[in-house]
Amino acid sequence: MPLLEIENLTSGYGDAVVLEGLSLHVDEGECLAVLGRNGVGKTTLVLAIMAHARRFDGRLRFGGQDITTLPASGRAGLGLGWVPQERDIFPSLTVEENLRVAAHRGSRFALADVYRLFPRLRERRQNYGDRLSGGEQQMLAIGRALMTGPKLLLLDEPFEGLAPVIVDELEDTFSSLRRDHGFAVIMVEQRAEDMLRLSNRAIVLDRGRMVLQGASSDLLADIDQVRRWIAV
Repeated sequence: MPLLEIENLTSGYGDAVVLEGLSLHVDEGECLAVLGRNGVGKTTLVLAIMAHARRFDGRLRFGGQDITTLPASGRAGLGLGWVPQERDIFPSLTVEENLRVAAHRGSRFALADVYRLFPRLRERRQNYGDRLSGGEQQMLAIGRALMTGPKLLLLDEPFEGLAPVIVDELEDTFSSLRRDHGFAVIMVEQRAEDMLRLSNRAIVLDRGRMVLQGASSDLLADIDQVRRWIAV
């Protein structure tokens, strides 16, 4: 049974439709890459999954449960963990306070587990959020999401603005989360080749519709077709 099922989702903001008739699924332990140019609906998909965008039509199921009308807090409680593009850490709290405020009873990730995953956060645990580098803020945002006890991680442009060495480190982290802890991941990105190497399956969006989908290995073998859809 798929972990997440989306059927004929139409979503947007106010009266504006951004996504139209989108259907997809994500299995347990799977990484789905969502590719496309800016403004084609990638972030709207993540926001719709988290109940932060307006749903005009369609249904969503998570772990076999219908969550179509469930509010964001209820979805998070079921195991949807979201790392927004803006990271949204608390600048006036320390690293450790940022993590503790997100702790959820029964989560398989405790504070010590986050520190093992990101030793740099342990070193910076008394630093305030606004005293961290961009890479450290991203680690903190991911660690905070893990503290909520997710089964599926939603990552919106997790590598944006980061140095290549930090990107490599985070890619290894995401692979470890899937391999060693069984997390499923939806990753929104524009770095097509890197994402296709990291993921199991991928979809490409254009103007709110899915225009390509398939095994990441197959799409990587035909990367020119992918590039035609994501080129600016």
